[in-house]
Amino acid sequence: MIFERKNVDNDKLVSFYKALLWPRLIEEKMLILLRQGRIGKWFSGIGQEAIAVGSTLAMQPYEYILPMHRNLGVFTTRDIPLSRLMAQWQGKASGFTKGRDRSFHFGTQEYKIIGMISHLGPQMALADGIALADVLSKRKRATLVFTGEGGTSEGDFHEALNVASVWNLPVIFLIENNGYGLSTPVNEQYKCEKLSDRAIGYGIEGRTVDGNNILEVYHTISELAEDIRQNPRPVLLECMTFRMRGHEEASGVKYVPQQLFDEWKEKDPIANFEQFLLDEGVLDAEKIKVIKSGFTSMIDIQIERVFNEPDIIPDMETELADMYKPYSNPTIQPSDNKTTKRYIDAISDGLRQGMRKHPNLVLMGQDIAEYGGAFKITQGFVEEFGRERVRNTPICESGIVGAAMGLSINGYKSVVEMQFADFVTCAFNQVINNLAKTHYRWGENVDVVVRMPTGAGTGAGPFHSQSNEAWFTKTPGLKVVYPAFPSDAKGLLLAAIDDPNPVIYFEHKYLYRSISEDIADDEYTIEIGKARVVQEGTRASIITYGLGVHWALEYVKQHSDLSIEIVDLRSLQPWDKEAVEVSVKKTGKALILHEDTLTNGFGGEIAAHLAEHCFTYLDAPVMRCASMDTAIPMNKALEDQFLAKGRLAKMMEKLLSY
Repeated sequence: MIFERKNVDNDKLVSFYKALLWPRLIEEKMLILLRQGRIGKWFSGIGQEAIAVGSTLAMQPYEYILPMHRNLGVFTTRDIPLSRLMAQWQGKASGFTKGRDRSFHFGTQEYKIIGMISHLGPQMALADGIALADVLSKRKRATLVFTGEGGTSEGDFHEALNVASVWNLPVIFLIENNGYGLSTPVNEQYKCEKLSDRAIGYGIEGRTVDGNNILEVYHTISELAEDIRQNPRPVLLECMTFRMRGHEEASGVKYVPQQLFDEWKEKDPIANFEQFLLDEGVLDAEKIKVIKSGFTSMIDIQIERVFNEPDIIPDMETELADMYKPYSNPTIQPSDNKTTKRYIDAISDGLRQGMRKHPNLVLMGQDIAEYGGAFKITQGFVEEFGRERVRNTPICESGIVGAAMGLSINGYKSVVEMQFADFVTCAFNQVINNLAKTHYRWGENVDVVVRMPTGAGTGAGPFHSQSNEAWFTKTPGLKVVYPAFPSDAKGLLLAAIDDPNPVIYFEHKYLYRSISEDIADDEYTIEIGKARVVQEGTRASIITYGLGVHWALEYVKQHSDLSIEIVDLRSLQPWDKEAVEVSVKKTGKALILHEDTLTNGFGGEIAAHLAEHCFTYLDAPVMRCASMDTAIPMNKALEDQFLAKGRLAKMMEKLLSY
């Protein structure tokens, strides 16, 4: 192994050695504790320290790094105290996730580190968003994100590199190629000779370096980072190394040929660098002994201190409260200056006013720039706000939702347009596991709105017509709104943009150009979580939302003698339990109406709540009217049969005659 000092003086070489040795000694202590049964799990990075340490030394302390679970050296080189790391690993209250997540699955704005989730690939898109925020803010910064050779097979890898290359984002994508994905060797993971060659397909630079040589890693990333700070663009860097222990300790290493261990033991990053320093006269055996002894003592002291910390005492109120960032901005009341607007115009109006109010708000989606989006909602936005803030995206929903979260981490807001709500399946992991859980896990708000053009009635078939709100209403950490009128569409959208929590915003395509209403021209908001009684009545309550509100209004108009009350939920997470209870207690009968399928539709949750909390007020069973438990057909006659609207009259007759 050849070490090139270049401009690194002796003092710096010693600091590099200490930074390299510190995580190794911590890991050796962890393995002892694991054998003693004092800790339960460990993912070892022994033999790979030069990559984490060398790369972190090369980055500026204010630049973000997104590491993985074998990168202890990133955290220690950023000077996170071992006591805080140990508290995290042991699930103590003083850990970064307060006992809610394990290992390095956390982020910290204090140290500008954003840890991974277990799904390996999603953090790469976050790096894109973080870097985009720097570019938009004219900050000359680089972002470093790690993945493993196994992670390069995931779609998230492709999406993130493609977005970064198209947008010229200053991101270093570092592949830590350690030979195995759990037990799967590289010859079963990819066909190319070098993973860095994949850079060619994205039109970017790719390099492969010796990941066990700390100076080679340091010099390479220092050079790349300085270059892309001045000339923003992504780079793919492959660092060759070897995993000297199992995927995690319980998995063992029997599947690895012994000759590989023998070969890579000779390439140990610490032993080789130590010998280099001895040969250079920078250190001697006695100094090394003193350094190791001091570190060992510090490790023992800090670890035992954490073991003596009290265990967490569970508190339900604390856990529930931490799912969302607290937010209580006063509602902005609408002015008397009103103009008749269609549902689609109200959404466009809300977006435009949100962009004017928040200079850090970025819109992203397929074809939303000059073309104006599939439904023309953002037509004219590029002319007013520019292409930096109104961004056409490649067709990669996961990558863009991840980038939206990265923007939020680095001080921006974003609204992402799903071209159709159905397509959110391609971003499901980012929405459910990243957007929804981040505040609960480590206290970071996720300032993202995902617009969801939804619903049937247009003969668009199984992949452009689903009402998929129930996928999200059962996910803590998300807010879900579903307006039925233009006034609500604008007010709820502006409230969602203001809210620092992730909001899934459903907008019904059938309503875009079919309904109009006089709405305020100026900015106003509607509190998320508040229902509205749109029709007073005494005989029965219809609890509904979205297009279902208009079905209910049509029914009531045709049966004006029945005195039916209609409650428009407007928000589904949180939903207005109090308003629903008041209505049902008043009328004694409840019909829950929605466009989604019957089984596991959101109406089941409302029905269960009413059965539990309003049982003594009910004069009939709570009934549900929903769409068929099938996919949505394209043919109009079949679609009409599928939709709940065709069964509403019969269900109301059954309820009223009970």
